[in-house]
Amino acid sequence: MTPEILLYTTSWCPFCRRAKALFTEKGLKWTEHNIEDDPAQRQAMVDASGRSTVPQIFINGEHIGGSDDLLELDARGGLDKLLAGEASAPE
Repeated sequence: MTPEILLYTTSWCPFCRRAKALFTEKGLKWTEHNIEDDPAQRQAMVDASGRSTVPQIFINGEHIGGSDDLLELDARGGLDKLLAGEASAPE
């Protein structure tokens, strides 16, 4: 199963770069929406996540949260399970 990864980002965000670096290390591809100049994408992000900060990360349609949430999930071993379809995103 190839995971579907969606990132809402801005070009200047160091946390966005950190999240993308982790996905790159794992050899993963993602879809990225830069919300800087796109109010519709910014609103879509807020509607989907309830948050206005970037990055907002979704894996297989499930909201993971931001960069810190992603790194914590990875440190606990949950990210690889989620990417493999063996688990669902934490609440």
